[in-house]
Amino acid sequence: MTTINRRGLLAGVAGLGALLATSACSVESADDGDGAGEAPKKGTIGIAMPTKSSERWVYDGDNLVKEFTALGYTTDLQFAEDVIETQVSQVENMITKGVQALLIAAVDNKSFTAVLQQAKDAKIPVIAYDRLIRETENVDYYATFDNLKVGVLQASYIEEKLKLADGEGPFNIELFAGSADDNNTSFFFNGAMQVLQPYLDSKKLVVRSGQTAMDQVTTLRWDGATAQSRMETLLSANYSSENVDAVLSPYDGISIGIISALKSVGYGSGSKKLPIVTGQDAELASVKSIIAGEQTQTVFKDLRELAKLAVTMTDAAINGKPATVNDTTSYDNGKKVVPTNQLDPVSVDKDNYKQALVDTGFYTEAQLTG
Repeated sequence: MTTINRRGLLAGVAGLGALLATSACSVESADDGDGAGEAPKKGTIGIAMPTKSSERWVYDGDNLVKEFTALGYTTDLQFAEDVIETQVSQVENMITKGVQALLIAAVDNKSFTAVLQQAKDAKIPVIAYDRLIRETENVDYYATFDNLKVGVLQASYIEEKLKLADGEGPFNIELFAGSADDNNTSFFFNGAMQVLQPYLDSKKLVVRSGQTAMDQVTTLRWDGATAQSRMETLLSANYSSENVDAVLSPYDGISIGIISALKSVGYGSGSKKLPIVTGQDAELASVKSIIAGEQTQTVFKDLRELAKLAVTMTDAAINGKPATVNDTTSYDNGKKVVPTNQLDPVSVDKDNYKQALVDTGFYTEAQLTG
């Protein structure tokens, strides 16, 4: 997986060694503001990412820096480590420094009303990146994937593998959703329930825990350890004599936690097969898990293409041109319908991972087998 680029300061004199000091939270692709380097030609883009703890956001950051640099911009890339106040402060600092535009993947989707008013007053365009920012008019565009389709793909995979459309069943299933403070969570869950709800109604799918409402199944900060703990509780309370046949998981990090809980009580050994477990983001550990026959499916979202899309939209906004969008109805943030350009996700399992991930150059075969 691509690693984060870090600024270094090389200091030394003849006969002495070099000293490399790395920045803990930011990446800048050109002049660092001390006057020693060449001034940026197009200005600096502020990029606010939620955390380094998920490899996808690291990959996003790297891709965005690469694409903006290719267009002649410098970047100020910040990771908030899922702390709301930290991210808001980082964005405030970017505004104070006079960035040309802000690109934000929000930790919390309702925490930016005041700070984005500052951006508006400073005439700084704002692009929401893969997570819609809510309750503010001061979001110019949204770059994302078809989030409803992500959930549809996950649930359709369960439908197909359990042969539910052919009348098979009943099967036991448990449901997981993402973080309640992420606008995408409802899209993923609602997309999945479009497929699963008829089978729940007909009792072809049974949720033995009874937890079927989104507010019962969310996972704060998309945390795998939280998901593992909940899965352990579900298993001990509801599956002493029954097996779970499928788990709707919205994200690979959650899937890994779920699988750890399942394996701890004997799933995946002897005749006790692991259930179908879905996922999202095609993170390296989960793709390896799919190849090994543990996690069953993930939804691949090509982050390289999302970065290119977001950079193109940002560049248009900076230059006072309308960005290309393909959805002007779906993403109402509570104050406005945010013009959106969304890409298509792809369902990936053991049968097509090479075609989807290796042939497209997202991973090498060595990365997946090493």
